[in-house]
Amino acid sequence: MYVRDAKNRDEVWLLDRIEESGLEDPAFRSRDYVIALDEESGAKAGFGRVRVHQTDEAEFCELAFVLTLDAWRGQGVGAHVVERLVAEAGDAGFDRVYTFTVEPDYFLTFGFEPVDGDALPETLRERLDAVRAERGDDAIAMQLRPDAFEMPEAYRDRFKRATPADEPDPGEVAIEETAEDFGIDPEKTTYKYDTSR
Repeated sequence: MYVRDAKNRDEVWLLDRIEESGLEDPAFRSRDYVIALDEESGAKAGFGRVRVHQTDEAEFCELAFVLTLDAWRGQGVGAHVVERLVAEAGDAGFDRVYTFTVEPDYFLTFGFEPVDGDALPETLRERLDAVRAERGDDAIAMQLRPDAFEMPEAYRDRFKRATPADEPDPGEVAIEETAEDFGIDPEKTTYKYDTSR
């Protein structure tokens, strides 16, 4: 598994996954996203993006989306997307990365800390209000200094061995289905299409 910057050719895939998940990204640009992929198959496992809020006084970096596809959940994919986005924000010179979430425990594992909404700059207070309108009043603001990011070792281990849920884990014996499993006698059954030629 690895995480890379999204490319223009990923745009349709990203837009389809965003729509399927019920998320909205009115300022969509594929180049703002990163994608987690399986090295062997090239299968896309998850994605995320940062959003920069510009004001006359300053710019603020928000970890706006992190989504792992269902078949890849629980395997460290989202954690590595977060890591990549936080690193890119730090490389871009941001001293804080903000996120607005209804699942603060997940972000606490990386070192994010809750922030009182009233203490946020006006632009981020407005963003928190928008997130609460979308996801509910339980949404809170959190922040992290990029150099304080922590990756739990368990997430690294899972990410190295990640496989989609519908595939057997390496070393697991796959059971091959046969015609008999479906009540078909292959000796007596005729087929509409002859595939033996």
